Amino acid sequence: MSRAEWLREDRLPHIYCSGCGNGTVINCTLAAIDEVGWRRDETVFLSGIGCSSRAPGYINTDSLHTTHGRALAFATGVKLARPDLKVVVFTGDGDLAAIGGNHFIHACRRNVDMTVVCMNNQIYGMTGGQGSPTTPPGAISTTTPYGASEPAFDLADLAIAAGANYVARWTSYHVTELTKAITTGLQTPGLAFIEVRTQCPTNYGRSNRLREVSDMIEYLRSHAMLVQKYERLIAEGKPIPEGTFTIGELVRRNRPAMGVQP
Repeated sequence: MSRAEWLREDRLPHIYCSGCGNGTVINCTLAAIDEVGWRRDETVFLSGIGCSSRAPGYINTDSLHTTHGRALAFATGVKLARPDLKVVVFTGDGDLAAIGGNHFIHACRRNVDMTVVCMNNQIYGMTGGQGSPTTPPGAISTTTPYGASEPAFDLADLAIAAGANYVARWTSYHVTELTKAITTGLQTPGLAFIEVRTQCPTNYGRSNRLREVSDMIEYLRSHAMLVQKYERLIAEGKPIPEGTFTIGELVRRNRPAMGVQP
């Protein structure tokens, strides 16, 4: 199948804002699914609430658009009832780590056999630009007009600590690497978590002097650092530039998984 055959043409054009990175993430995910050869009748997409969670509505296969933060709970039910199905979850940083935070850590702890793709734009994009659990300190949002004062969650570190079998982080700029990471996640038994740092020029960018889409893409490119380089600089006692975040494959292991077909 081609990527185009996975899309629901009757639902296009999409609702995403101009310059949003979520469409890129959908494209990379479908490219990965095409690479591993999954079929529509064996694949289920799930999501909660948010910009990212509209993604399954554009994909021509069975899907569940669930309540806010509950996508991983629904996905766990799907895998336990039908372990023969391939399960992919689209979620955002607010949906996953705020109201859905408890479901996130326990899905990782149980190591449920699914692939979770988190579009992390560091803000609540759909509901008005409120600060999320990943909004960086100092960032402006509608609920942090003087700058966020709380530390942000590192979603990848959280998934690793909770027990996910595969964890990677890339950005919407690194499309080739992101596609490869999702491909690996689809082929890994247990929970695979791929965090994607992506741009939201409408609600995050315009409040944080990144109004142009190109500015946000450049920010993602210039502040991302391969985890191997990051660890080397730390070991050598060298300074890490402010705002740097790690990218790459962060963990791959073989813990017992829940929901794997016998």
